[in-house]
Amino acid sequence: MSRALIIVDVQNDFCEGGSLAVPGGAGVAAGITAALSTGAWEHVVATKDYHVDPGAHFSTHPDFVDSWPAHCVTGTPGADFHPALRTDKVEAVFHKGAHAAAYSGFEGHTTDGEGLADWLRSRGVTEVDVVGIATDHCVRATALDAASAGFATTVLLDLTAGVAPATTTAALAQFAQASVLTTGTPVVAGT
Repeated sequence: MSRALIIVDVQNDFCEGGSLAVPGGAGVAAGITAALSTGAWEHVVATKDYHVDPGAHFSTHPDFVDSWPAHCVTGTPGADFHPALRTDKVEAVFHKGAHAAAYSGFEGHTTDGEGLADWLRSRGVTEVDVVGIATDHCVRATALDAASAGFATTVLLDLTAGVAPATTTAALAQFAQASVLTTGTPVVAGT
């Protein structure tokens, strides 16, 4: 039995100054870096939105539900990890959303094509902690998929940032229904 940390989408475009910035994102990046110094996890992985041409996921008139401004485009600085995030302990990066919307890290693959669930299982991981951006979107989807895949899942809310109060509250309710444990309180714009 081992525990892994899944760092979700701590990328420049999701932090202050990015094209789809979530207030508090840079602080989350720094907080994750501080947490990594504890060495509490046997494995550390990260996910990245990595869009090539995701179709209707991008819009010049986004509804911020199914469509969004362009973000995390492959080869742009916005797709890079935020500089406050320490990445030297990250063993694998799972890219998602090249040609379609993808919220969960479990939709992503390494450059070798390995999926997140298989990567974790091959290393004996049974428990995961999920952190990153945004609490109410990609962190939510990743945590719910982790629980569905049979991993004991905890979201470390102090190391997440949410887009909006209503959707973050809804995500917390979904976590409870799916037996996803939570600790702490997310950073949420407008609260």
